[in-house]
Amino acid sequence: MARYTDASCRLCRREAQKLFLKGERCYTKKCSIDKRPYVPGQHGQQRKKQSEYGLQLREKQKAKRFYGVLESQFAKYFDMAVQRSGVTGTNLLQILESRLDNVVYRLGMATSRAESRQLVRHAHFTVNGQKVNIPSYLVRPGDVVALRGKSRSVEKFKAVLEITGSKVLPQWLEFDVDNMTGRVLSLAAREDVDVQVSEHLIVELYSK
Repeated sequence: MARYTDASCRLCRREAQKLFLKGERCYTKKCSIDKRPYVPGQHGQQRKKQSEYGLQLREKQKAKRFYGVLESQFAKYFDMAVQRSGVTGTNLLQILESRLDNVVYRLGMATSRAESRQLVRHAHFTVNGQKVNIPSYLVRPGDVVALRGKSRSVEKFKAVLEITGSKVLPQWLEFDVDNMTGRVLSLAAREDVDVQVSEHLIVELYSK
């Protein structure tokens, strides 16, 4: 499977905002975008006027990188968003938020989405009591996401919860720390999506 393997911090600098790809490091002074808030590369500090297409492309790339989604997956999610009733851009963000790896991250059981994807692939979580090791699995309202019994004694999760324990949980999720269980209350509302993306530009890009 194709996957970006270069430095994650370059992606944040390219999009000129924090995408929180490095977990705890993104909240410290070590964050690269705080040190070098310009596009990476030899000509990164030069000012360039972007075309309409360039602006639309940047918004799509930003959303893809924020959620760690490949091009083909992203196009599939857009097709799903078009078929749903409502605003296409909001539907797209709701679908991205519904990915299992994102839900695990939102619940505070991982410090980044990349770490969350790895934990899901290693089958540490269940959905409605069934083992699921597919990061792109889409949860629905009413689904229960839980840490598997065998994984609850792993020191890794205890350390993660100490780091993420102060995170504000989005209103569409609830989390029982004692039982390491989260419940999906509803689909994510637009105000629950913290990525600074103009989704209408993504819709315009795919509508051409």
